[in-house]
Amino acid sequence: MNKKVAIQGYEGSFHQVAARHFFGKNVEVIPCDTFRQVVQLGADAKLSDGAVMAIENSIAGSILPNYNLLQKSKLQVIGEVYLSISQNLLTYPGVKLEDIKEVHSHPMAILQCLDYLEKYNWKLVESEDTALSAKVVHQNKSKHTAAIASKLAAQMFDLNIIKPDIHTLKNNITRFLIVGPASIKTSVENANKASIYFQTDHSRGILANVLAKIAQGNVNLSKLQSMPIPGSTFKYGFYADLEFDNKKQIEKVLEVLKGLTNSIRIFGMYQKGKVVKG
Repeated sequence: MNKKVAIQGYEGSFHQVAARHFFGKNVEVIPCDTFRQVVQLGADAKLSDGAVMAIENSIAGSILPNYNLLQKSKLQVIGEVYLSISQNLLTYPGVKLEDIKEVHSHPMAILQCLDYLEKYNWKLVESEDTALSAKVVHQNKSKHTAAIASKLAAQMFDLNIIKPDIHTLKNNITRFLIVGPASIKTSVENANKASIYFQTDHSRGILANVLAKIAQGNVNLSKLQSMPIPGSTFKYGFYADLEFDNKKQIEKVLEVLKGLTNSIRIFGMYQKGKVVKG
């Protein structure tokens, strides 16, 4: 039976590309308008097997609202995908480069491709989603409109990739978390990475002490993200990604951290993701 997961955006979006890399090409996706809806559906075992949620980008940085959603959710992290984003210029079959008058896409995609787009006198039109732009070109059989979207969107909507990889910065990688309902305890074989959240008492040197204990346990701190604690006056909690060789190693470190922090939450232990082509 195929997995069914919630994604932000439409079919053909980069979220679906990430879902396919993790679950396989036959994964069924539930398109959502917002990340809040993604989290709600992903946490409900009756409605889905989980969700795919972007959490950071190599150019734009962390998606801070999604960290807050994760903290408030009933989700566990079971994996991750590092997707190398490929932005492509798509047209209806038969349309040539000289026929294009408008290019439609999400504002971020347009921004990522400006160096290429500014070579032409095209009208740039912002839309809510890259894949939706591709779908509209297909539905309207547009003769003068192109879209910027994924290769998957081109396949799904029978569009031609008239110009591939038009993004300016080629090292554009988005990290997606693969999450599932916390009500279904999942143990990932050969896990070597953990995502956690902790709060301290904010006494002098306490954060340095926490980081030192992580290093002393031979665990690598690959990500540390501070976030204000809601309702406090400039006090912060910390999201951390920890890489380890074996579970005994990380379990020992986490036990030490429990004695140094006011609270600690383990979102999940999973296999470290590899960069894959979008």
